[in-house]
Amino acid sequence: MTDVPAASIGKPPASVMRHGAVALGIALAVFILFWKFGEDLAPWAFDYPKAQIVPAARWITQFTKWLINDATFGLFTFTDLTRFIAAVINFPYQLVLSLLETGVMSGRGSNAVQYLPPVSWIAVTAIVTLMGLYAGGRRLAVIVALCFLFLAVFGQWSSAMVTLASILVAVPLGVVGGLLLGIGAYRWRWLERALLPVLDLMQTIPVFAYLVPILFLFGFGATAAVVATLIYAMPPMTRVTMLALRQVPPDVRDLGNMIGCTRHQMTWRVLVPSAKDSLLVGMNQVIMLSLNMVIIASMIGAGGLGFDVLAALRRLDFGAGLESGFAIVALAIALDRLSQAFANRTAKPVPETKPRGFVARHPYLLAALVFVVITGVAGLFFPAIQAYPEGLQLSTGTFWSRVVEWINVNFFDALEAFKNALLLNVLIPFKRFLLGLPWAGVVAFLAVAGWVLRGPGLALLVAGLTFLIAATGQWEKAMITTYLCGISVLFASLIGVPIGIAAAEKDRLWRVVQVAIDTLQTLPSFVYLMPAVMLFRVGDFTAMIAVVAYSIVPAIRYSVLGIQRVDPRLVEAGKAMGCTEWQLLTRIKLKLAMPEIMLGLNQTIMFALSMLVITALVGTRDLGQEVYIALTKADPGRGLVAGLAVAFIAIVSDRLISAGAARTRARLGIAEEVR
Repeated sequence: MTDVPAASIGKPPASVMRHGAVALGIALAVFILFWKFGEDLAPWAFDYPKAQIVPAARWITQFTKWLINDATFGLFTFTDLTRFIAAVINFPYQLVLSLLETGVMSGRGSNAVQYLPPVSWIAVTAIVTLMGLYAGGRRLAVIVALCFLFLAVFGQWSSAMVTLASILVAVPLGVVGGLLLGIGAYRWRWLERALLPVLDLMQTIPVFAYLVPILFLFGFGATAAVVATLIYAMPPMTRVTMLALRQVPPDVRDLGNMIGCTRHQMTWRVLVPSAKDSLLVGMNQVIMLSLNMVIIASMIGAGGLGFDVLAALRRLDFGAGLESGFAIVALAIALDRLSQAFANRTAKPVPETKPRGFVARHPYLLAALVFVVITGVAGLFFPAIQAYPEGLQLSTGTFWSRVVEWINVNFFDALEAFKNALLLNVLIPFKRFLLGLPWAGVVAFLAVAGWVLRGPGLALLVAGLTFLIAATGQWEKAMITTYLCGISVLFASLIGVPIGIAAAEKDRLWRVVQVAIDTLQTLPSFVYLMPAVMLFRVGDFTAMIAVVAYSIVPAIRYSVLGIQRVDPRLVEAGKAMGCTEWQLLTRIKLKLAMPEIMLGLNQTIMFALSMLVITALVGTRDLGQEVYIALTKADPGRGLVAGLAVAFIAIVSDRLISAGAARTRARLGIAEEVR
């Protein structure tokens, strides 16, 4: 029996790979010929017949109006149900908001009377500091305390507490809902098959697209914003739950069966506790995604820091917007580090002694209560204890605004020349190229690519989704979206991949880059628009600059991950063979890191598509603008159809790139990882 080299395990036959490349080449040649000479022979393949367009937007709008006006369950209507859900969510939100920001109030508007003040800023800071000390020690306590002090010192406390109230309500609901859905999908295979495409759509449809239906169903206000946050933040928790339960070791399951656990006991006393670490990571993801929603949710009444950033964008006050953005970053850092610390915390063994009292068992809780009571009483006599004094607040908003103004005044000609050169030589030609492609040819070519990469299943999926974009009348705007996304991803990759490669080789540089990209990843998306608009006005170029700044993070992160995962033994073997540093990089490291870099490209596309909807505010004419117009006109059908078109673009690119990465792994003999 002949031994098979380890590197060839899982590698497809060379003949199959050659045949796939030949098929793809033939399809490309046929596509080019059809593009050049087919418009006279088959004009319908270039412009989808208007008479055949599926009126999906009208159907969705009519269905939404039927739900609101006519749908009933006998004893109550569908509107009554949504209003009840809104009231259930509103109760804990108002309770938390009273504790953190408004206090206990009676009456509304100018007639409102405050009976009890909110928890003082000193007490809130002390509570989160004690949580940091309990979960992660002194270092974490100092980090969390500094983050909350930043909110107070820079005048962001009140808005931050409104945002924190939304997070404290949305996160438990998102975690519990995602956990229950994940457990259900783990138990029943049919539920998992039904959930997976829904989760894909929830994570790829732009949030703007379902804000209109949420407004219709839940009204305007913080409750609707919490519902939107749940839809956006729940899918990762559901996916993590399914994966975590499957990864519970078989011997743990066998132990549960041996001791006679029922199905309920097996789930809640064996599987869930065993998967606790992974589930806490999922909770961390819910927290971070909820924070990403604070600005978009402000458009439907959430208030808080998101509203401050949005208001600054509307008046082009870059300094104020950046300060509010940094406040969101500070809040994100504090909550992220706290959730990670609780996820990684291991309980310390307690020696068996005589029964301990409440103080000995709960010292941190007691200290927090003492802070609340003492500062609450002292705040009645000393206002500075209750609320941070305005006279001691700092602001750097004016400085940042003047920096942008100085750049604009002194480098206007250079910036304008750079902008015009890229527009005339790159952006506009690429846009015209994509708009001139036949929709039927694109559908056929993507089908062939899917067949070559993974077989008929992927071919049918990508062809079907691409056809639906054309059939719903969204082809032209989808091509503009593809053009903006493609150009932005190209520049993000050209900048991000070299930075990632350099950072992977030098630990000190990687630490600096990591701080920078962590900050970029937590900055609200609207913040990127303000300097771009102030420097370049509105238009496609401005949108591209904002998208590149927002989507460069995964290009850097995955490049570093790919280079760092290269087997050191292969690098040492290359050095032993006399390879130069450049040869080691290009012939060993980059080749082996290519699957990770491709997955980074995939994530860069996802980030770019999510940001493109935001850039509709600066004058783009793509699907993002359709979604935004639908929001302003309260047209749920128009918004959802445009949002689904964005989701289809994301799913097609995700499936093709993932298949390409898997094929590259197989060619290189790298084992596929569980993701």
